[in-house]
Amino acid sequence: MKKLIFILPALLLLMSCQPKESGSGKNDMDAFVNDLMSKMTIQEKIGQLNLVTPGGGILTGSVVSTDVESKIKNGQVGGIFGVYGPEKTRQAQKLAVEESRLGIPMLFGSDVIHGYKTTFPLPLGLASSWDMKLIEKTAQIAAKEATADGIFWNFSPMVDISRDPRWGRISEGSGEDPYLGSQIARAMVKGYQQDDLTRSNTMMSTVKHFALYGASEAGRDYNTVDMSRLRMFNDYFPPYKAAVDEGVGCVMSSFNDVDGVPASGNKWLLTDVLRNQWGFDGFVVSDYTSVNEMIAHGMGDLQAVSALALKAGLDMDMVGEGFLTTLEKSLEEGKVSEADINLACRRVLEAKYKLGLFDDPYRYFDDARPAKDILTAENRKVAREAAARTMVLLKNEEQLLPLKKSGTIALVGPLVDSRNNMLGTWAPTGETRYAVTVKEGFENVVGESVNVLYAKGANISDDPEFAAKINVFGPKIDIDERSPEAMISEALAAAKKADVVVAVVGEATEMTGESSSRTDISLPECQKKLVRALAKTGKPLVVVNMSGRPMTIGEENELAGALLQVWHAGVETGNALADVIFGDYNPSGKLTATFPRNVGQIPIYYAMRNTGRPQDGEQFTKFKSNYLDVSNTPLFPFGYGLSYTSFEYKELVLDKSTLTNTDEIKVSVSVTNTGNFDGEEVVQLYVRDEVASITLPLRELKGFQKIFIPKGDTKEVVFTLRAGDLAFYHSDLSFSAEPGEFTVFVGGDSNASLSAKFSLE
Repeated sequence: MKKLIFILPALLLLMSCQPKESGSGKNDMDAFVNDLMSKMTIQEKIGQLNLVTPGGGILTGSVVSTDVESKIKNGQVGGIFGVYGPEKTRQAQKLAVEESRLGIPMLFGSDVIHGYKTTFPLPLGLASSWDMKLIEKTAQIAAKEATADGIFWNFSPMVDISRDPRWGRISEGSGEDPYLGSQIARAMVKGYQQDDLTRSNTMMSTVKHFALYGASEAGRDYNTVDMSRLRMFNDYFPPYKAAVDEGVGCVMSSFNDVDGVPASGNKWLLTDVLRNQWGFDGFVVSDYTSVNEMIAHGMGDLQAVSALALKAGLDMDMVGEGFLTTLEKSLEEGKVSEADINLACRRVLEAKYKLGLFDDPYRYFDDARPAKDILTAENRKVAREAAARTMVLLKNEEQLLPLKKSGTIALVGPLVDSRNNMLGTWAPTGETRYAVTVKEGFENVVGESVNVLYAKGANISDDPEFAAKINVFGPKIDIDERSPEAMISEALAAAKKADVVVAVVGEATEMTGESSSRTDISLPECQKKLVRALAKTGKPLVVVNMSGRPMTIGEENELAGALLQVWHAGVETGNALADVIFGDYNPSGKLTATFPRNVGQIPIYYAMRNTGRPQDGEQFTKFKSNYLDVSNTPLFPFGYGLSYTSFEYKELVLDKSTLTNTDEIKVSVSVTNTGNFDGEEVVQLYVRDEVASITLPLRELKGFQKIFIPKGDTKEVVFTLRAGDLAFYHSDLSFSAEPGEFTVFVGGDSNASLSAKFSLE
């Protein structure tokens, strides 16, 4: 079949995007690094490849890495994390700059995943805003706050595509779609790094986890990944590449294997793809002890796996210290070369140069900044807006929401007054004491105009053994001394006095995140019993689900009059939820990960490929691709989300019927707000390639726009499609589009029915 090949000046584009000096600046950096390395011993070069964490503080004793202070003085540490605050970071940097032989400054890193002290919604929630400017803004604020505390290297964004909600770390990513994930990856990198890494309020970004971590078998964390290269390049690699194209300074390797070789020692992945194909010229850091963990993968002893990682293209070893303790021996035995060590050392030194550390190693340690830059009123205002914009309205029968700011409301559930569960997973730099609870948010928004009755109603879980697993990092599940029956009775008493019941249920923060995989992603039984009991009262019931993953909440959807998915929304959760519930903000979030009906449907995602025996419609047909016991369709599809108003799509028009590789097609659609509220809508564009040389998804997201439409108004939304937007990777991994017929779909979710056809010549 004839192919249209699109050759882009990729090298020039990548060079312009990378956070590096260009022209004479690049020459200056090379000259500086060459001169510095000429003075370094092999031990000092290896030292630059060592990333440590002292745990309790640089001078107060180590928790993970040992003897950190002396290693810094001996030039055996290239970077450090777990230290924050200008005084402590300056003190640590002073050891490197003023007490080591060559005075090479250190990198100071941290996991700033969804905000620093001002905690924003967890990443899966932020993605549900479909608002790239907002997402970029949250990253920019995170960078400003983190650098005020002396941290200027961030282990974020996590861009792993995941189509399995059993995997706890789905909460840290952007969902299931490579196109949307790529746009978010770019927005996050741009937000952290801006256009100048030497500025004291920007930080170097690390895209992770490279690669395929979100596809672990059985949804079990750290587990095996096995997929075709076609699926890698078409479905899972795009967000990583987008981050590289945006100029990300660092890449973190993942825990899993790729083609049978652990990512941290995979030369094809770290060198052939990342550097040779994509042009990445930053440095690669391992995930936490992932080099050492290759021993358990069966790749050899610590010396063997450390040599494997270095030669594969890994530059910095996080915490494990295999590089520090074995590379010199491997060099003597010819298992690595001095050129291998030099290359890794150069990449780390170049990162420090790009950050301006050699000009001023103390640029990030300003004692005055924390008070004026962290947790400011302005930052909290953005957090509140972000939280509201990420909430997804899943059901709203008879316009139950928004509630009136009058009468009596029963506010019930284990997450109503649970400050420890507002921030969400992977918020290690956040502080729960600053979080606004749901109860406080209601009181703040409605004051004395609404009589709010509160009852806990149930524990998050009644199982003390399960609670112990969740409470590793502090109390998240608090098992009440009262019996479950007594708590439900209290909730029912409140419900009987109320005009409407709002039940806030879901997961504790550590029920998602790292090492938090679940085989049962429904509500714990004690919470299900509470919802059933409240529904039996006959009072209007609003169910608010707070979680870090899509859940199987079919029963709750049936019982509720209104259902709102609010994720874990960060430091301003309570205020933002009240803003939405009472109509001060009209919800506009859309799902970025499919909600299954049950775990047996997993993996389930919108961009499925067809089979040779597809089911036609919803009716079960023998010898077709379907289930005996449940529909093929999800509970809620990708891109889905309601509003307090309604939108009508019409007049889908293509400005031409034929596209070539030198022009473009304009796709326009009229969207009318036909309801009674002003509102925002995420207009989504999907494309299907009707005939191709490989099986392709039935539809793929190729564009979206979030627009505001006053009630009664109509807006025309215009998308542009070019031939390059239709390209895909082929079996030989060439990237091209094929001529033929295409169908375009436009609407408010992945089931968009408004369609038109065009041809590519």
